[in-house]
Amino acid sequence: MALTDLERLERNENGIATAVAVLAQRFGDRLKTSMALREQHAHTTTYIPSQLPDAVVFATGEDDVRETVRVCAQYRVPVIPFGTGTSLEGGVNAPAGGISIDLTSMNRIVRVDAEDLDATVEAGVTREQLNSHLRDSGLFFPIDPGANASLGGMAATRASGTNAVRYGTMRENVIALRAVLPDGRVIRTAQRARKSAAGYDLTRLIVGSEGTLAIITELTLRLYGIPEAISAAICSFPDLESACNATILAMQSGLPMARIELMDASTVRAVNAYSRTDIPEQPLLLLEFHGSPAGVQEQTEAFGAIARDCGGSDFRWVTTTEERNRLWKARHDVYWAVRAAAPGKQAFATDVCVPISRLAECVAETERDIADSGLYGPIVGHVGDGNFHAAICCDPADADELGRAEAVVERLAMRALAMEGTCTGEHGIGQGKRRFLRLEHGPGVDVMAAIKKAIDPDNIMNPGKVLTA
Repeated sequence: MALTDLERLERNENGIATAVAVLAQRFGDRLKTSMALREQHAHTTTYIPSQLPDAVVFATGEDDVRETVRVCAQYRVPVIPFGTGTSLEGGVNAPAGGISIDLTSMNRIVRVDAEDLDATVEAGVTREQLNSHLRDSGLFFPIDPGANASLGGMAATRASGTNAVRYGTMRENVIALRAVLPDGRVIRTAQRARKSAAGYDLTRLIVGSEGTLAIITELTLRLYGIPEAISAAICSFPDLESACNATILAMQSGLPMARIELMDASTVRAVNAYSRTDIPEQPLLLLEFHGSPAGVQEQTEAFGAIARDCGGSDFRWVTTTEERNRLWKARHDVYWAVRAAAPGKQAFATDVCVPISRLAECVAETERDIADSGLYGPIVGHVGDGNFHAAICCDPADADELGRAEAVVERLAMRALAMEGTCTGEHGIGQGKRRFLRLEHGPGVDVMAAIKKAIDPDNIMNPGKVLTA
């Protein structure tokens, strides 16, 4: 099946019409049915065509979510949670229509406990909002997927990003959560203790479930002390394989890097044009070190030695906040830089993750594959944990280009699986990668389907995502 051959599930027309009418009476002007708002709440970030919901409910609290789900359960109508809409695999599309629940107004920071290093927030709070609130406390929340995503959405997709090599992903940083189940019940998955042996781990079950089991309404998150010293460094390499080998050696040496990001030469070229940087247009590693001043200096010097042994050059150490922010802003704007470098094209933003020992091999093979396809497809990655991305650019109206792009994405996923990796390190399955799930998990997919059926027997929670119908 081609990536763009999206499944359109059977619509429950009578149920949808009734649910919309009931919810309109309940929520008044907080239920919207205009085409413009429905389009905003369908998938628009990458190549996957939009599939619009029939209405959008703007929730202001958990009771609104519970009431919406209760009504939708009564009439067997799909419910699709919406945070900021930055997911990349069609996670907010509505293939059977239904109700989109917009959680952006659920943006209250409930509590911050500096002594216990945790915070409780509503699902619509964004990572930038939380860190802005924490700025004067000496604490921060480290998970940084690039976009200013909502924390509920980040948990639902098990997001990670640039800091994952040191601080982990959302899986490690969600202590507990509250969620609305498909029948309208609300559960809390854990207490605030940092560990527990009490029963099934419901927190980890819901984190990463992409809205197919429950709608997250509140999260308790781990916080960390802002490091005493932070420095960034950049280093250019003659080829991608050399950059990956430097990464592998640094990780095997136990260097406690906070971030280690890869850009290929095409990405650096696009970033220079878009962000007005002047980085040498060669494969690049962008790093960040956290710790004491002496520790940071030691880590930076140790990596510099590793980089030189791998052919690295133009090693630069950046310490001021302004310079560091400028570099990381350029890194976070890579998607838009690539789009600007390929006018008239759309980007197949895809990712895989492989064991760190296979990283250089996987990246080198992918670089050759993209070049052989004749397409423009820059490579970037959170390579400290073996995760990298390719933005395969093509014109979706050009059947030949589209077919070549789909084939590259297919081969990349299969290459990662053959190397005992995963078809997605952080983007999630959504609609775009469902066909790889059984290849990766085998009979485990049947266990996932059984869990889904037990919790959501009428398949109203974000249907058509992760598992096939």
